[in-house]
Amino acid sequence: MAKEKSVYTCTECGGTNAKWLGKCPHCGAWNTLVESVAESAGKPRYAAGRGLLPVEAVSTLAEIEATDADRQPTGIDELDRALGGGIVAGGVILIGGDPGIGKSTLLMQAAAGLSRGGHRVVYVSGEEAVAQVRLRAQRLKAADTVVLLLADTIVEEILATLGYDKRPDLVIIDSIQTLWSDMAESAPGTVTQVRTGVQALVKYAKSSGAAVILVGHVTKDGQIAGPRVVEHMVDAVLYFEGEGGHHFRILRTVKNRFGPTDEIGVFEMSDIGLREVQNPSELFLGERNAKAPGAAVFAGMEGTRPVLVEIQALVAPSALGTPRRAVVGWDQPRLAMVLAVLEAHCAVRLGQHDVYLNVAGGFRISEPAADLAVAAALVSSLSGLALPSDCVYFGEISLSGAVRPVAHSAQRVKEAEKLGFGQAVLPSLSADLPKGRDVTIHEVEHLPDLVARVAGGAGVGGDPTRRTAED
Repeated sequence: MAKEKSVYTCTECGGTNAKWLGKCPHCGAWNTLVESVAESAGKPRYAAGRGLLPVEAVSTLAEIEATDADRQPTGIDELDRALGGGIVAGGVILIGGDPGIGKSTLLMQAAAGLSRGGHRVVYVSGEEAVAQVRLRAQRLKAADTVVLLLADTIVEEILATLGYDKRPDLVIIDSIQTLWSDMAESAPGTVTQVRTGVQALVKYAKSSGAAVILVGHVTKDGQIAGPRVVEHMVDAVLYFEGEGGHHFRILRTVKNRFGPTDEIGVFEMSDIGLREVQNPSELFLGERNAKAPGAAVFAGMEGTRPVLVEIQALVAPSALGTPRRAVVGWDQPRLAMVLAVLEAHCAVRLGQHDVYLNVAGGFRISEPAADLAVAAALVSSLSGLALPSDCVYFGEISLSGAVRPVAHSAQRVKEAEKLGFGQAVLPSLSADLPKGRDVTIHEVEHLPDLVARVAGGAGVGGDPTRRTAED
Protein backbone atom coordinates (compact mmCIF):
# COMPACT_ATOMS: atom_id res chain seq x y z
CA MET A 1 0.00 0.00 0.00
CA ALA A 2 1.39 3.35 -0.99
CA LYS A 3 2.25 5.71 1.82
CA GLU A 4 -0.07 8.68 2.15
CA LYS A 5 1.54 11.99 1.36
CA SER A 6 1.22 14.77 3.93
CA VAL A 7 1.00 18.49 3.36
CA TYR A 8 0.97 21.36 5.82
CA THR A 9 -1.97 23.76 5.55
CA CYS A 10 -2.14 27.23 7.09
CA THR A 11 -5.17 27.74 9.33
CA GLU A 12 -5.15 31.47 8.59
CA CYS A 13 -5.00 31.66 4.80
CA GLY A 14 -5.44 28.03 3.70
CA GLY A 15 -2.11 27.95 1.85
CA THR A 16 -0.25 24.62 1.63
CA ASN A 17 3.40 23.73 1.94
CA ALA A 18 5.33 20.48 1.46
CA LYS A 19 7.06 20.70 4.86
CA TRP A 20 6.45 22.30 8.19
CA LEU A 21 7.67 25.85 8.72
CA GLY A 22 7.38 28.13 11.69
CA LYS A 23 6.15 30.97 9.49
CA CYS A 24 3.60 30.59 6.71
CA PRO A 25 5.24 31.65 3.42
CA HIS A 26 1.87 32.83 2.03
CA CYS A 27 0.47 35.13 4.73
CA GLY A 28 3.36 35.46 7.18
CA ALA A 29 1.49 34.08 10.21
CA TRP A 30 3.49 32.16 12.79
CA ASN A 31 2.79 28.60 14.03
CA THR A 32 -0.30 28.14 11.85
CA LEU A 33 0.77 25.19 9.66
CA VAL A 34 -1.15 21.99 10.45
CA GLU A 35 -0.37 18.59 8.97
CA SER A 36 -3.03 16.94 6.81
CA VAL A 37 -3.26 14.29 4.13
CA ALA A 38 -2.76 15.53 0.59
CA GLU A 39 -5.68 15.16 -1.79
CA SER A 40 -5.14 12.40 -4.32
CA ALA A 41 -5.02 13.22 -7.97
CA GLY A 42 -7.71 10.70 -9.00
CA LYS A 43 -10.37 11.91 -11.36
CA PRO A 44 -10.20 15.61 -12.17
CA ARG A 45 -12.95 17.72 -10.67
CA TYR A 46 -13.37 19.91 -13.72
CA ALA A 47 -13.45 18.70 -17.29
CA ALA A 48 -10.50 19.81 -19.38
CA GLY A 49 -11.21 21.93 -22.44
CA ARG A 50 -14.55 23.03 -21.08
CA GLY A 51 -14.36 26.30 -22.93
CA LEU A 52 -15.50 29.79 -22.01
CA LEU A 53 -19.03 30.79 -21.12
CA PRO A 54 -21.09 32.36 -23.92
CA VAL A 55 -21.31 36.13 -24.00
CA GLU A 56 -25.04 35.96 -23.19
CA ALA A 57 -24.22 34.56 -19.73
CA VAL A 58 -22.46 37.78 -18.72
CA SER A 59 -24.63 40.66 -17.47
CA THR A 60 -23.94 44.27 -16.63
CA LEU A 61 -24.84 45.83 -13.29
CA ALA A 62 -27.52 47.95 -14.94
CA GLU A 63 -29.27 44.85 -16.33
CA ILE A 64 -29.50 43.02 -13.01
CA GLU A 65 -32.74 43.52 -11.08
CA ALA A 66 -31.87 44.27 -7.45
CA THR A 67 -34.24 42.93 -4.79
CA ASP A 68 -34.17 43.34 -1.05
CA ALA A 69 -32.94 40.41 0.98
CA ASP A 70 -35.79 38.10 1.97
CA ARG A 71 -35.42 37.71 5.74
CA GLN A 72 -37.05 35.09 7.93
CA PRO A 73 -37.59 36.28 11.54
CA THR A 74 -36.75 33.51 13.98
CA GLY A 75 -39.11 34.69 16.69
CA ILE A 76 -36.13 35.46 18.94
CA ASP A 77 -35.70 39.23 18.85
CA GLU A 78 -32.13 39.22 20.20
CA LEU A 79 -31.00 36.73 17.56
CA ASP A 80 -32.76 38.70 14.82
CA ARG A 81 -31.06 41.87 16.07
CA ALA A 82 -27.62 40.27 15.81
CA LEU A 83 -28.41 39.01 12.30
CA GLY A 84 -29.70 42.40 11.13
CA GLY A 85 -33.40 41.52 11.09
CA GLY A 86 -33.55 37.78 10.49
CA ILE A 87 -32.11 34.94 8.45
CA VAL A 88 -31.55 35.72 4.77
CA ALA A 89 -32.63 33.08 2.26
CA GLY A 90 -29.58 31.43 0.74
CA GLY A 91 -27.28 32.85 3.41
CA VAL A 92 -24.68 30.86 5.31
CA ILE A 93 -24.16 31.72 9.00
CA LEU A 94 -21.31 30.47 11.18
CA ILE A 95 -21.84 30.47 14.97
CA GLY A 96 -18.91 29.73 17.27
CA GLY A 97 -18.55 29.45 21.02
CA ASP A 98 -17.10 27.48 23.91
CA PRO A 99 -18.47 24.01 24.69
CA GLY A 100 -21.62 24.17 26.80
CA ILE A 101 -22.16 27.89 26.19
CA GLY A 102 -25.62 27.30 24.68
CA LYS A 103 -25.15 27.19 20.89
CA SER A 104 -27.29 24.10 20.38
CA THR A 105 -29.91 25.43 22.81
CA LEU A 106 -30.19 28.72 20.92
CA LEU A 107 -30.46 27.02 17.54
CA MET A 108 -33.08 24.56 18.75
CA GLN A 109 -35.18 27.44 20.04
CA ALA A 110 -34.72 29.28 16.73
CA ALA A 111 -35.64 26.14 14.78
CA ALA A 112 -38.80 25.72 16.86
CA GLY A 113 -39.75 29.36 16.32
CA LEU A 114 -39.35 29.10 12.55
CA SER A 115 -41.23 25.81 12.47
CA ARG A 116 -44.17 27.33 14.34
CA GLY A 117 -44.16 30.08 11.70
CA GLY A 118 -44.70 27.54 8.93
CA HIS A 119 -41.10 27.22 7.75
CA ARG A 120 -39.46 23.90 6.93
CA VAL A 121 -36.40 23.37 9.16
CA VAL A 122 -33.90 20.50 9.10
CA TYR A 123 -31.62 19.98 12.12
CA VAL A 124 -28.56 17.86 11.28
CA SER A 125 -26.70 16.59 14.34
CA GLY A 126 -23.21 15.16 13.98
CA GLU A 127 -22.55 14.91 17.72
CA GLU A 128 -25.80 13.56 19.17
CA ALA A 129 -28.34 10.93 18.25
CA VAL A 130 -31.85 12.03 17.34
CA ALA A 131 -33.11 10.74 20.70
CA GLN A 132 -30.71 13.07 22.52
CA VAL A 133 -31.84 16.01 20.40
CA ARG A 134 -35.44 15.08 21.22
CA LEU A 135 -34.69 15.18 24.96
CA ARG A 136 -33.24 18.67 24.63
CA ALA A 137 -36.27 19.78 22.65
CA GLN A 138 -38.55 18.51 25.43
CA ARG A 139 -36.64 20.55 28.01
CA LEU A 140 -36.98 23.65 25.79
CA LYS A 141 -40.74 23.10 25.24
CA ALA A 142 -40.07 22.60 21.52
CA ALA A 143 -40.91 18.91 21.14
CA ASP A 144 -44.35 19.69 19.68
CA THR A 145 -42.88 21.28 16.53
CA VAL A 146 -42.29 19.60 13.17
CA VAL A 147 -38.53 20.23 13.01
CA LEU A 148 -36.93 17.49 10.90
CA LEU A 149 -34.02 15.68 12.60
CA LEU A 150 -31.12 13.95 10.90
CA ALA A 151 -28.08 12.33 12.53
CA ASP A 152 -25.31 11.98 9.95
CA THR A 153 -21.72 13.07 9.42
CA ILE A 154 -21.13 12.41 5.70
CA VAL A 155 -21.52 15.56 3.63
CA GLU A 156 -22.59 13.78 0.44
CA GLU A 157 -25.30 11.81 2.26
CA ILE A 158 -26.61 14.94 3.98
CA LEU A 159 -26.86 16.85 0.69
CA ALA A 160 -28.55 13.88 -1.00
CA THR A 161 -31.13 13.70 1.80
CA LEU A 162 -31.80 17.43 1.60
CA GLY A 163 -32.33 17.21 -2.16
CA TYR A 164 -34.66 14.21 -1.98
CA ASP A 165 -37.74 16.05 -0.70
CA LYS A 166 -39.03 19.61 -0.67
CA ARG A 167 -36.35 22.27 -0.23
CA PRO A 168 -36.01 23.34 3.42
CA ASP A 169 -36.03 26.98 4.46
CA LEU A 170 -33.27 26.45 7.03
CA VAL A 171 -30.62 23.78 7.56
CA ILE A 172 -28.73 23.65 10.87
CA ILE A 173 -25.42 21.73 10.91
CA ASP A 174 -24.22 20.90 14.44
CA SER A 175 -21.29 20.90 14.10
CA ILE A 176 -19.05 21.48 11.08
CA GLN A 177 -16.04 19.83 12.78
CA THR A 178 -17.81 16.46 12.87
CA LEU A 179 -18.51 16.26 9.12
CA TRP A 180 -16.31 14.55 6.58
CA SER A 181 -16.38 14.21 2.82
CA ASP A 182 -15.18 11.57 0.38
CA MET A 183 -13.54 14.36 -1.61
CA ALA A 184 -10.86 14.80 1.07
CA GLU A 185 -8.72 11.95 2.41
CA SER A 186 -8.23 13.07 6.00
CA ALA A 187 -9.87 12.72 9.39
CA PRO A 188 -12.95 14.73 10.40
CA GLY A 189 -12.13 18.06 11.97
CA THR A 190 -8.91 18.60 10.03
CA VAL A 191 -8.31 21.71 7.97
CA THR A 192 -8.95 19.94 4.67
CA GLN A 193 -12.19 18.30 5.81
CA VAL A 194 -13.61 21.48 7.34
CA ARG A 195 -12.83 23.52 4.24
CA THR A 196 -14.27 20.88 1.90
CA GLY A 197 -17.45 20.48 3.94
CA VAL A 198 -18.08 24.21 4.15
CA GLN A 199 -17.50 24.61 0.40
CA ALA A 200 -20.12 21.96 -0.36
CA LEU A 201 -22.68 23.46 2.03
CA VAL A 202 -22.11 27.01 0.76
CA LYS A 203 -22.62 25.80 -2.80
CA TYR A 204 -25.84 24.05 -1.77
CA ALA A 205 -27.16 27.19 -0.03
CA LYS A 206 -26.45 29.49 -2.98
CA SER A 207 -27.89 27.12 -5.58
CA SER A 208 -31.02 26.07 -3.66
CA GLY A 209 -31.87 29.25 -1.75
CA ALA A 210 -31.99 27.46 1.60
CA ALA A 211 -30.34 29.22 4.55
CA VAL A 212 -27.64 27.24 6.35
CA ILE A 213 -26.39 27.72 9.92
CA LEU A 214 -23.07 26.08 10.80
CA VAL A 215 -21.98 25.49 14.40
CA GLY A 216 -18.22 25.74 14.91
CA HIS A 217 -16.08 24.82 17.89
CA VAL A 218 -13.51 27.32 19.13
CA THR A 219 -9.88 26.87 20.08
CA LYS A 220 -8.27 27.78 23.39
CA ASP A 221 -7.57 31.23 21.91
CA GLY A 222 -11.29 31.81 21.31
CA GLN A 223 -11.08 31.49 17.51
CA ILE A 224 -13.28 29.15 15.48
CA ALA A 225 -11.36 25.91 14.90
CA GLY A 226 -10.35 25.15 11.33
CA PRO A 227 -8.92 27.31 8.54
CA ARG A 228 -9.57 31.03 8.83
CA VAL A 229 -10.66 31.00 5.19
CA VAL A 230 -13.96 29.43 6.36
CA GLU A 231 -14.96 32.76 7.91
CA HIS A 232 -14.43 34.44 4.53
CA MET A 233 -16.60 31.87 2.74
CA VAL A 234 -19.73 32.38 4.85
CA ASP A 235 -22.04 35.40 4.90
CA ALA A 236 -22.15 36.01 8.65
CA VAL A 237 -19.97 35.05 11.63
CA LEU A 238 -21.35 35.21 15.16
CA TYR A 239 -19.63 34.41 18.45
CA PHE A 240 -21.58 33.18 21.46
CA GLU A 241 -19.81 34.46 24.56
CA GLY A 242 -20.28 34.05 28.29
CA GLU A 243 -18.50 33.40 31.56
CA GLY A 244 -18.96 30.20 33.50
CA GLY A 245 -19.77 32.09 36.70
CA HIS A 246 -22.46 34.25 35.08
CA HIS A 247 -25.90 33.27 33.87
CA PHE A 248 -26.07 35.53 30.83
CA ARG A 249 -24.77 35.03 27.30
CA ILE A 250 -23.85 37.51 24.57
CA LEU A 251 -24.23 36.81 20.86
CA ARG A 252 -21.79 39.12 19.06
CA THR A 253 -21.70 39.72 15.30
CA VAL A 254 -18.21 40.06 13.82
CA LYS A 255 -19.16 39.72 10.15
CA ASN A 256 -22.45 40.21 8.32
CA ARG A 257 -22.86 40.78 4.60
CA PHE A 258 -26.54 41.62 5.06
CA GLY A 259 -26.44 43.86 8.12
CA PRO A 260 -24.33 45.70 10.71
CA THR A 261 -21.26 44.06 12.16
CA ASP A 262 -21.32 45.51 15.67
CA GLU A 263 -24.68 44.35 17.02
CA ILE A 264 -25.12 42.10 20.04
CA GLY A 265 -27.89 39.96 21.43
CA VAL A 266 -28.11 39.36 25.18
CA PHE A 267 -29.59 36.21 26.69
CA GLU A 268 -30.00 34.78 30.17
CA MET A 269 -29.52 31.04 30.69
CA SER A 270 -32.27 29.33 32.66
CA ASP A 271 -33.39 25.76 33.31
CA ILE A 272 -35.77 25.91 30.36
CA GLY A 273 -33.36 27.45 27.86
CA LEU A 274 -32.23 30.92 26.89
CA ARG A 275 -34.34 33.92 27.84
CA GLU A 276 -34.04 37.22 25.99
CA VAL A 277 -32.78 40.25 27.92
CA GLN A 278 -34.50 43.33 26.53
CA ASN A 279 -32.62 45.80 28.76
CA PRO A 280 -29.00 44.65 29.22
CA SER A 281 -28.07 47.73 31.24
CA GLU A 282 -30.22 46.63 34.19
CA LEU A 283 -28.58 43.21 34.06
CA PHE A 284 -25.01 44.51 34.08
CA LEU A 285 -25.76 47.03 36.86
CA GLY A 286 -27.83 44.67 38.99
CA GLU A 287 -25.12 43.87 41.57
CA ARG A 288 -23.54 47.31 41.72
CA ASN A 289 -22.12 48.77 44.94
CA ALA A 290 -22.60 52.50 44.51
CA LYS A 291 -20.47 53.47 47.54
CA ALA A 292 -17.30 51.57 46.66
CA PRO A 293 -14.33 53.58 45.35
CA GLY A 294 -12.89 52.58 42.00
CA ALA A 295 -16.24 51.98 40.27
CA ALA A 296 -17.45 54.09 37.33
CA VAL A 297 -20.49 53.53 35.11
CA PHE A 298 -19.68 53.63 31.42
CA ALA A 299 -22.34 54.54 28.86
CA GLY A 300 -21.34 52.51 25.82
CA MET A 301 -22.77 51.59 22.44
CA GLU A 302 -23.07 48.10 20.99
CA GLY A 303 -24.23 48.58 17.44
CA THR A 304 -27.46 50.59 17.65
CA ARG A 305 -28.06 49.74 21.31
CA PRO A 306 -26.79 51.82 24.26
CA VAL A 307 -25.50 49.71 27.14
CA LEU A 308 -24.54 50.88 30.63
CA VAL A 309 -21.92 48.77 32.39
CA GLU A 310 -19.81 49.21 35.50
CA ILE A 311 -16.02 49.46 35.19
CA GLN A 312 -14.17 48.43 38.35
CA ALA A 313 -10.57 49.39 39.11
CA LEU A 314 -8.29 48.43 41.99
CA VAL A 315 -5.01 50.28 42.51
CA ALA A 316 -2.83 48.88 45.30
CA PRO A 317 0.84 49.33 46.28
CA SER A 318 3.04 46.68 44.74
CA ALA A 319 5.79 44.70 46.44
CA LEU A 320 7.16 43.55 43.09
CA GLY A 321 9.84 45.14 40.96
CA THR A 322 7.44 45.12 38.01
CA PRO A 323 3.87 45.95 39.11
CA ARG A 324 1.03 43.80 37.82
CA ARG A 325 -1.38 45.00 35.14
CA ALA A 326 -4.43 42.72 34.87
CA VAL A 327 -7.41 43.45 32.64
CA VAL A 328 -10.66 41.54 32.19
CA GLY A 329 -13.14 42.70 29.54
CA TRP A 330 -11.08 45.52 28.03
CA ASP A 331 -8.00 46.01 25.85
CA GLN A 332 -4.79 45.77 27.89
CA PRO A 333 -2.72 48.02 25.55
CA ARG A 334 -5.50 50.61 25.89
CA LEU A 335 -5.13 50.48 29.67
CA ALA A 336 -1.37 51.00 29.33
CA MET A 337 -2.04 54.10 27.25
CA VAL A 338 -4.47 55.57 29.80
CA LEU A 339 -1.97 54.90 32.60
CA ALA A 340 0.76 56.67 30.61
CA VAL A 341 -1.45 59.72 30.03
CA LEU A 342 -2.32 59.87 33.73
CA GLU A 343 1.38 59.73 34.61
CA ALA A 344 2.56 62.26 32.03
CA HIS A 345 -0.19 64.89 32.07
CA CYS A 346 -2.03 64.46 35.37
CA ALA A 347 0.80 63.69 37.81
CA VAL A 348 -0.93 60.49 38.91
CA ARG A 349 1.90 58.20 40.00
CA LEU A 350 1.01 54.57 39.33
CA GLY A 351 4.46 53.18 38.59
CA GLN A 352 4.72 51.48 42.01
CA HIS A 353 1.13 50.22 42.13
CA ASP A 354 -0.57 47.08 40.91
CA VAL A 355 -3.52 47.90 38.65
CA TYR A 356 -6.49 45.57 38.20
CA LEU A 357 -9.32 46.49 35.83
CA ASN A 358 -12.54 44.55 35.40
CA VAL A 359 -15.72 45.08 33.40
CA ALA A 360 -18.52 43.89 35.68
CA GLY A 361 -20.68 40.98 34.62
CA GLY A 362 -18.16 39.51 32.20
CA PHE A 363 -19.03 42.03 29.51
CA ARG A 364 -16.37 42.89 26.92
CA ILE A 365 -15.82 46.48 25.74
CA SER A 366 -14.04 47.31 22.50
CA GLU A 367 -14.76 50.99 21.86
CA PRO A 368 -12.28 53.73 22.95
CA ALA A 369 -15.13 55.77 24.47
CA ALA A 370 -14.50 53.86 27.71
CA ASP A 371 -11.22 55.77 28.28
CA LEU A 372 -12.83 58.46 30.46
CA ALA A 373 -14.67 55.95 32.65
CA VAL A 374 -11.49 53.91 33.10
CA ALA A 375 -9.49 56.99 34.09
CA ALA A 376 -12.16 58.07 36.59
CA ALA A 377 -12.24 54.59 38.13
CA LEU A 378 -8.43 54.47 38.44
CA VAL A 379 -8.19 57.86 40.15
CA SER A 380 -11.11 57.00 42.42
CA SER A 381 -9.43 53.78 43.55
CA LEU A 382 -6.07 55.46 44.08
CA SER A 383 -7.58 58.28 46.14
CA GLY A 384 -10.06 56.06 47.99
CA LEU A 385 -12.95 58.38 47.12
CA ALA A 386 -16.12 56.99 45.59
CA LEU A 387 -17.54 58.57 42.47
CA PRO A 388 -21.12 59.93 42.43
CA SER A 389 -23.53 57.00 42.22
CA ASP A 390 -25.84 58.75 39.73
CA CYS A 391 -23.16 59.66 37.17
CA VAL A 392 -22.09 58.02 33.89
CA TYR A 393 -18.87 58.61 31.96
CA PHE A 394 -17.85 58.32 28.32
CA GLY A 395 -15.18 59.92 26.16
CA GLU A 396 -11.96 59.12 24.31
CA ILE A 397 -8.62 60.27 25.75
CA SER A 398 -5.86 61.37 23.39
CA LEU A 399 -2.15 61.10 24.08
CA SER A 400 -2.03 64.84 24.78
CA GLY A 401 -4.53 64.50 27.61
CA ALA A 402 -7.42 66.04 25.66
CA VAL A 403 -10.83 64.39 25.86
CA ARG A 404 -12.25 63.82 22.38
CA PRO A 405 -15.96 63.61 21.48
CA VAL A 406 -17.50 60.26 20.57
CA ALA A 407 -20.52 59.32 18.48
CA HIS A 408 -24.09 58.72 19.71
CA SER A 409 -23.87 61.02 22.73
CA ALA A 410 -27.63 61.58 22.75
CA GLN A 411 -28.45 57.87 22.87
CA ARG A 412 -25.98 57.30 25.70
CA VAL A 413 -27.46 60.11 27.79
CA LYS A 414 -31.04 58.99 27.13
CA GLU A 415 -30.23 55.46 28.29
CA ALA A 416 -28.64 56.85 31.45
CA GLU A 417 -31.72 58.97 32.18
CA LYS A 418 -34.02 56.00 31.62
CA LEU A 419 -32.16 54.05 34.31
CA GLY A 420 -32.32 56.89 36.83
CA PHE A 421 -28.90 58.53 36.41
CA GLY A 422 -28.88 62.28 36.91
CA GLN A 423 -25.37 63.28 35.72
CA ALA A 424 -23.19 62.59 32.71
CA VAL A 425 -19.50 63.41 32.26
CA LEU A 426 -18.66 63.67 28.58
CA PRO A 427 -16.31 65.52 26.21
CA SER A 428 -16.93 69.14 25.40
CA LEU A 429 -18.37 70.01 22.01
CA SER A 430 -20.31 66.75 21.92
CA ALA A 431 -22.91 66.91 19.19
CA ASP A 432 -26.60 65.96 19.28
CA LEU A 433 -27.04 66.31 23.04
CA PRO A 434 -30.65 65.69 24.09
CA LYS A 435 -32.87 68.67 24.82
CA GLY A 436 -35.38 68.98 27.63
CA ARG A 437 -33.85 66.21 29.74
CA ASP A 438 -33.33 66.07 33.49
CA VAL A 439 -29.71 64.97 33.17
CA THR A 440 -26.96 67.38 34.24
CA ILE A 441 -24.18 67.48 31.64
CA HIS A 442 -20.57 68.03 32.77
CA GLU A 443 -18.29 68.82 29.85
CA VAL A 444 -14.62 67.88 30.16
CA GLU A 445 -12.07 69.28 27.76
CA HIS A 446 -8.85 68.02 29.36
CA LEU A 447 -8.28 65.00 31.56
CA PRO A 448 -6.40 66.87 34.35
CA ASP A 449 -9.56 68.84 35.16
CA LEU A 450 -11.53 65.68 35.87
CA VAL A 451 -8.66 64.09 37.78
CA ALA A 452 -8.32 67.14 40.04
CA ARG A 453 -12.03 67.10 40.90
CA VAL A 454 -12.15 63.35 41.55
CA ALA A 455 -8.98 63.35 43.67
CA GLY A 456 -10.19 66.43 45.54
CA GLY A 457 -13.34 64.66 46.64
CA ALA A 458 -15.63 66.95 44.72
CA GLY A 459 -16.69 64.27 42.27
CA VAL A 460 -17.90 66.21 39.27
CA GLY A 461 -19.74 68.98 41.07
CA GLY A 462 -18.68 72.57 41.38
CA ASP A 463 -17.51 72.73 37.79
CA PRO A 464 -17.99 76.15 36.17
CA THR A 465 -18.52 74.44 32.80
CA ARG A 466 -21.49 72.46 34.14
CA ARG A 467 -24.71 72.89 32.25
CA THR A 468 -28.02 71.09 31.92
CA ALA A 469 -29.32 69.47 28.80
CA GLU A 470 -31.88 72.24 28.48
CA ASP A 471 -29.22 74.95 28.00
